[in-house]
Amino acid sequence: MSTFKIKKGDTVKVIAGKDKDKEGKVLSVDRKKNRVLVEGVNKITKHEKPSAANQNGGIVQKEAPIDASNVMYVHKGKATRIGFKFENDKKVRYAKSTGDIID
Repeated sequence: MSTFKIKKGDTVKVIAGKDKDKEGKVLSVDRKKNRVLVEGVNKITKHEKPSAANQNGGIVQKEAPIDASNVMYVHKGKATRIGFKFENDKKVRYAKSTGDIID
């Protein structure tokens, strides 16, 4: 399996689907299913029973995962592709549009 280019905490832009052009922070990454959970994107309504955590229950809005191919990393306000290169014997991600090292 190839290396995953999006990580938790990255700011991404949605490039396809009903939430196209929205930006948000990645909350979690599911490598097996190739999906990411982005803050404020792909909201669904869910009916929840009352529980200890949620006393009233009711209709709750929450984010659902979207496919990782539908998001793009945002670097300096612009969406860019991500590449990998070795810097001082360490593999690092870099923005292909500018060549800047991300981490």
